[in-house]
Amino acid sequence: MLDLQGLRFRAAFFHSLRSFFVRQQFLEVDTPIRQPLLLPELNIEPLASEGWFLQASPELCMKRLLAAGCSRIFQLCNCFRKGERGRLHLEEFTMLEWYRTNGGYEDLMADCEALLGSLLADLGGMAPCTFSNENLRVGDRVISLHPPWERLSVHEAFARYSPVSLEQALAADTFDEILVEYVEPFLGMDRPLFLYDYPVELGSLAKRKDGSPQLAERFELYINGIELANGFSELTDSHEQRRRFEQELSMMDEERRQQSRMPERFLEELAGLDRAAGIALGVDRLLMLLIGKESVGEVVSFAPVDFD
Repeated sequence: MLDLQGLRFRAAFFHSLRSFFVRQQFLEVDTPIRQPLLLPELNIEPLASEGWFLQASPELCMKRLLAAGCSRIFQLCNCFRKGERGRLHLEEFTMLEWYRTNGGYEDLMADCEALLGSLLADLGGMAPCTFSNENLRVGDRVISLHPPWERLSVHEAFARYSPVSLEQALAADTFDEILVEYVEPFLGMDRPLFLYDYPVELGSLAKRKDGSPQLAERFELYINGIELANGFSELTDSHEQRRRFEQELSMMDEERRQQSRMPERFLEELAGLDRAAGIALGVDRLLMLLIGKESVGEVVSFAPVDFD
């Protein structure tokens, strides 16, 4: 449970986030938290709500808004994922998502650098922040937040840090385990890092990379070994998206997951969307870093432990 100082900083933090996007001429939107179906994603288990679901992300609705004619939109909202509870996870958490048409994943990387710079300018020196002069203090270490930030491809990261190759990890279905244990602890330790160009099978909603169709135009942002954001150039080919959803749904059915329905209206409207990009950023994780806390439960107004 946050004290008064923490609540004031969290409020200023949210105000700064909104102000940045308003200055960049993004439209703030809000979408339903409770929905009849979600996008099929095997790695996310939703929370049920009387036959519907609490949103794991506002992505489905926000892409439909893009298809309806919006060009730049953002949203700060509560999201829900079943069974996620730990130092970096809560079943209910705050997500910042933004989407832009006529752009790709490199535009989102530039957005991230500009957003953090704006936060530093607005909040620097305000208690209890742990940054000053574009440097973030983490224990005895100093992380430079000055852009441009480092970029490292997934293939390069596995070659540098993993005991097995990327191809071996994919073949053995151990990509996530290897990434968490051997790769992530080294990412973003001196300055923020974009881990980019994921294998296409690990980007179910991302566009194939031009000239390298085995890769997806997807990246994740890391600071101090912590993943903060997941962004990608949007897959807007509704036929290919349907094929990828069919694969996800097949695997979900094998595991007897509670959702197994094709989002037909989403696919229908996706066909009207051209070039676009979108990103989800974990607000609580970023706030945790900025005020020097060890867990996301320490930076929300009420954590599960506050009800035990």
